[in-house]
Amino acid sequence: MAAHSSNNRIEATLIPGDGIGPEISEAVVSILDALGAPFAWDTRQGGLAGIETSGDPLPAGLLDSVRRTKLALKGPLTTPVGGGFRSVNVRLREEFQLYANLRPAHTLIPGGRFENIDLVIVRENLEGLYVAFEHYIPVGEDPHAVAISSGVNTREGSKRIIRYAFEHAARLGRKKVTVVHKANVLKALTGVFLEAAREVAKEYEGKVEWDDRIVDACAMQLVLNPWQFDVIVTTNLFGDILSDLVAGLVGGLGAAPGANIGEHAAIFEAVHGSAPDIAGKGVANPTALLLASGLMLEHVGRLDLADRLRRSIDAVLNDENVRTRDLGGTASTHEFAQAVIRQAGKA
Repeated sequence: MAAHSSNNRIEATLIPGDGIGPEISEAVVSILDALGAPFAWDTRQGGLAGIETSGDPLPAGLLDSVRRTKLALKGPLTTPVGGGFRSVNVRLREEFQLYANLRPAHTLIPGGRFENIDLVIVRENLEGLYVAFEHYIPVGEDPHAVAISSGVNTREGSKRIIRYAFEHAARLGRKKVTVVHKANVLKALTGVFLEAAREVAKEYEGKVEWDDRIVDACAMQLVLNPWQFDVIVTTNLFGDILSDLVAGLVGGLGAAPGANIGEHAAIFEAVHGSAPDIAGKGVANPTALLLASGLMLEHVGRLDLADRLRRSIDAVLNDENVRTRDLGGTASTHEFAQAVIRQAGKA
């Protein structure tokens, strides 16, 4: 659980991030303050800012802060191309064993290609092909003639993420969990995932329905009829791909919050990039990070504030029609934030 300070504030690490990160983080914090959110922030730099200050995109001070607070809100962090730096997101997941990646998708603005989308992707975050056990085999003068990668799924790791998905569904009153795999071809690697699902599903008989889909069929069905899905749980690589597909159903990554949850820490994030081309112009959309802060409020038990926040965002986008440039509007980051603050005061 998160660390609490003496005045009932909940200590949390704030990682503003790179590019547009500081702008959207500032907007989100101002909205959370107006909402009466309980967070007491410890601000730490990471990504390119971390490299500038300490030579590491994940400085020791940042990691120590998350170890202490067990809770973080993270803007987009840039991993430099080349230079020997591993993905900062992968490092954070490994460091804090954040095994569950939660990616909800809800329609924010009616009138798009798909209406009334309301589903959740639960992605296993530590196993599968992302363990990156990779090597090359040289042939003749080509040192990279053959590339080999091994994936790892464990029965316990599979049961843990599948149980998380069923628990999430039961807690939020959702009706069905769909287990996505490729056990027709990857019979061992994803077969063990499907076997684990059959074991866990027995624990929820009469509470939560379940079915399973092969990943390629699931991708097609998500485009043809996404309303048949409720909660989808899947392995690391498939979850990475399907969660972006699902974000596309509701307008793209600008509307996509994410949560990375483990036994001892949870990090909430905007899943979009740092958008350096618009950084400093005051036009960035803070909605994804704002929705991530809503997941963070739910995580600490403040469902009342999370609900107020989402209702305020909905009112701003659809009643006031205040929208940032990427959503077809003209509002600046600050103007959008002020509109949400006004609505939060009414909610």
